[in-house]
Amino acid sequence: MSKFSQKNDNEGSILSYAQSGNKEHLASAVHRYTALVENIALKYRDSQLEKDDLMQEGMIGLLAAIKTFDNTKGTQFKTYAATCIDNAMQSALRKCNRKKDIPPQNVVEYQEEEIPEIKGSVSAEDMFIAQESVSLLTEALRKNLSDFENEVLRLHIVGCSYNEIAKRLCKTPKAVDNALQRIRRKLATFSL
Repeated sequence: MSKFSQKNDNEGSILSYAQSGNKEHLASAVHRYTALVENIALKYRDSQLEKDDLMQEGMIGLLAAIKTFDNTKGTQFKTYAATCIDNAMQSALRKCNRKKDIPPQNVVEYQEEEIPEIKGSVSAEDMFIAQESVSLLTEALRKNLSDFENEVLRLHIVGCSYNEIAKRLCKTPKAVDNALQRIRRKLATFSL
């Protein structure tokens, strides 16, 4: 059990300690309400935002709720937090949906990459094995990465910066960074 649970399991005192800057109580309050953030994120599972991005926005809403909660108003914290979390997620979704027309010159078409023919030193067998490896890798990426992660990876490989990728995909640079972190973790587990 954490120290605050032993001291006092009263939600109001935990929140007041968290609001006063006690990092242990803040971490415990966040841990306690993470499931609430996950439940609210489930409402938006068919949205354009990835679950991790929704969770991140929800956690920002939870932190805002902890910081601004006033127990003298007669509202339970869970009710107040749910409203703050939901508002944060809806705000992120509205921002994401405010797409403007993307100029055609900024759209990069996806094409299967072909291995260039190298004459002389590469045998037909080596060429076939190389093409088969590329096909296996491409298929593994399609199966294990989301559509968004595949697009981010493709643009990252061709040399686009986080900001360029974010602009092309109508996402935030942080969403691109989160996607690249997930891709790195997934690629570390790949076995062809």
